[in-house]
Amino acid sequence: MRVAIVGVSGAVGQEFLQVLDERNFPLDELVLFGSARSAGKQYEFRGKKLTVKELKHNDDFKGIDIALASAGASTSKEFAPTITKHGAVMIDNSSAFRMDEDVPLVVPEVNPEDCRNRPRNIIANPNCSTIIMLVAIKPIHDLSPIKRIHAATYQAASGAGAAAMQEMEDQTKQALAGGPVTVEKFKHQLAFNVIPHIDVFLDNDYTKEEMKMHYETRKMMHADIAVSATTVRVPVYRAHSEAIWVETEEALTVEQVKNAMGKAEGIEIIDDPKTFKYPMPLFAAGKDPVYVGRLRKDITNPKGITFWCVGDQIKKGAALNAVQIAEYMIKNKLV
Repeated sequence: MRVAIVGVSGAVGQEFLQVLDERNFPLDELVLFGSARSAGKQYEFRGKKLTVKELKHNDDFKGIDIALASAGASTSKEFAPTITKHGAVMIDNSSAFRMDEDVPLVVPEVNPEDCRNRPRNIIANPNCSTIIMLVAIKPIHDLSPIKRIHAATYQAASGAGAAAMQEMEDQTKQALAGGPVTVEKFKHQLAFNVIPHIDVFLDNDYTKEEMKMHYETRKMMHADIAVSATTVRVPVYRAHSEAIWVETEEALTVEQVKNAMGKAEGIEIIDDPKTFKYPMPLFAAGKDPVYVGRLRKDITNPKGITFWCVGDQIKKGAALNAVQIAEYMIKNKLV
C-alpha cells in the first residue's frame, strides 16, 4: 500500500501525518507532496525522515494507491487528472468536487457505501461543520427521518488555516498589550470577538459556508432535508461547536435519541447538566469523536430535538475523516 499526502505542509497535511501514525494505518510507503515553496522540506514519520516532492504534472503518482489531498480547491482541480490517471484514489479535502454528481461525498459513519461508486476515482471530504453535524444527526435520522434542521455554528480559527490560528493568537497579545490589532485573515478582529460571517455572501444573504451545510447534508443523507444555518467564527483554536435543532417525521423521546447516539460510531455523550457536564471545544481539541450534550426536547416543536455538539475541526472535520475513508476502502477491498 503506497499512500501520498498532497499539501503536507499545511495544518491538515500535518494532521494527516499524525493521524496515519496514531491509527497505525497499513501502508508500505508514504510519499509527500507540496508546493515549490515546500519542496525539499523534511518531515519525520515512523522514525524516518521523508522529503517533500514538488507537485508537478508528471508520473510521480504512478504506483500510488491512495492520495490524501489538502492543497486547496484550485490545486485539486488542476492536479486531479495527474493524481488519478494511474489509478490512485484521490480523497480530497477541498471544496473542489463536493457537489459534483460523479464524485461521492462521504462521512464513514454516515454513508460509507457511497465510496463504491467513484467513476473519476475521486472521493470528496465534506465541509468540516457538515461532518460534525452529520455524525451527530445520523442516529436520529435512523430512528425517524429528519425533515428540517436549524443550526448555529461556533467555528474555530483553524477552519481558516494555520495562518488564521496564528493571527488570532497575535491579535490576543496585541489587544492585551493595548496596541493596534492586525487584521488580515478575517474581515474583522477575531480576538475577544465573534464574527457572524464565514466564506462569501451569496444572493440569498446566506454565506457559502451556510449553504454548504444545506446541500452537502442532502447529498450525503440521500434525503430531502431542509437545513438553515448561521455560521459564526469564534476565538477558539481548533474545535467547532454547533447548536442543532432537528424536526423528525415522528415524535422521539430524549431517551430514544440518547440511546441511539450512545450506540453509534464516532459519538461520545457528555450530558449531565446537574454536574455541569457538557462538551466544550477546549476539551474536544485533538480528539477523535464528535461529542454531544445538552440533549432535550424542543419546547417549540413536539417533533423537535435540540442538542449541542463539538468536534475537532482539523481532526474529524478534515484529516481523520479522510483517513477513515481510506481505511474503509482498504477493509472492503475497494483499492
